[in-house]
Amino acid sequence: MGVKQPPAKSRTSWKTRTLLFSALLGALTGLGAGYLMVQRAEAENRPPQLNAKVGVKLGLLVLGLLRQVGQILEE
Repeated sequence: MGVKQPPAKSRTSWKTRTLLFSALLGALTGLGAGYLMVQRAEAENRPPQLNAKVGVKLGLLVLGLLRQVGQILEE
């Protein structure tokens, strides 16, 4: 006898919930980061200093975070 698979709707349902939860978490994290950036800029009384160097640093941080999440999920 073969392995019994859950109904297709059930498989899609958990995938959809996982993707929506991840998207919401990412949006909230981005909103929080933006809020902190605005608060710091207001405290320094100048607009945020965004340039390529900062963008590369943030991009590498995000990639490192995703790598760590992937490692945690493998355990």
